[in-house]
Amino acid sequence: MAIPIENIYYLLCYAWDTLEEKEKAKVSVDNSPEIMDLFAKVLINGTRILLKRGIEKDYITETKEMAGVKGKLELSPTVKSGIYLRQRTVCTHDEFSANILSNQILLSTIYRILRTREVNTQLKSQIKSLVWLFAGIEPIDLSHRVFNSVRLHRNNRFYAFLLKVCRIIYENTLPTEKPGQYHFVDFSRDSFKMQKLFEAFLRNFYRREFPHWKVGSEHLSWQFSVPDEAHMAYVPIMKTDISITNERGKTIIDAKYYKDSMATQYDREKMHSTNLYQLFSYLMNQRSEDPVTRHTRGILLYPTTSNELDLDYWYDEHLIQIKTVNLNQHWTLIEKRLKNIQDEE
Repeated sequence: MAIPIENIYYLLCYAWDTLEEKEKAKVSVDNSPEIMDLFAKVLINGTRILLKRGIEKDYITETKEMAGVKGKLELSPTVKSGIYLRQRTVCTHDEFSANILSNQILLSTIYRILRTREVNTQLKSQIKSLVWLFAGIEPIDLSHRVFNSVRLHRNNRFYAFLLKVCRIIYENTLPTEKPGQYHFVDFSRDSFKMQKLFEAFLRNFYRREFPHWKVGSEHLSWQFSVPDEAHMAYVPIMKTDISITNERGKTIIDAKYYKDSMATQYDREKMHSTNLYQLFSYLMNQRSEDPVTRHTRGILLYPTTSNELDLDYWYDEHLIQIKTVNLNQHWTLIEKRLKNIQDEE
């Protein structure tokens, strides 16, 4: 499924909940045939914004050799090393510095882009011009643990946005046979990654566009009768992709990402049967004494890059719909389609 790069960028920014930060970066997708080039542009523009207003600093604890005493004197290493004879000491003190984890990740990702073969040569030249502006900041080895260790305050969402871009670059660049060089793996061709992205995008799209609705995932309990409660430990967890509740009722959306939206049987298109079974199970097991749950609508929502599909079925009082959204069109049309899908209830 070939989705335009601009639309993939929109999917990511909705999934990350960073639309305002996207506008600050002001990145054009023109002349960006590769996703990696787009990410490089985002970091170039975003880093320039940070450097213009001043990159973040914080107090970091350092233990090092110095002349005289500053902070806490580390007596044991000072004596054992004998440096006190030269009127030097080992001290631990707090220093206000830009050499903090968030800046180290930015710089390390910039170096990683320079060593990624798919990035446009002109973009690499622009990135090189930024490196010297990170004076005093040390690059580090990137890892999931490093990214998980970053602590950002709520007033600095722009840093959070850029670090999300850094993380997706890290997760999708692999070492090549040539030491120190990387190859970018296009995640848009990975159905599992795109499934997760599509789910997160839809959830945040409806949460953002309809702030007065209750939007989120929902854990459902199997409505089984069992002779021993311990038996329930063996049944799978049931969690919806998106549950939406508003003044008109409730909708459960099951988002599914496939290279081909429909399966083919005997040269005829059919919906994926397991998806329908799953949605039906959600509807049956969410029923309660609340009358709203007996009218809950279920939607199987697939992305497509061709004609859109609208199918309606009824079971008891439940409307079950099969919908597609064409991601190969202008973003305003995608927004309109998704809003119309929910407005149909």
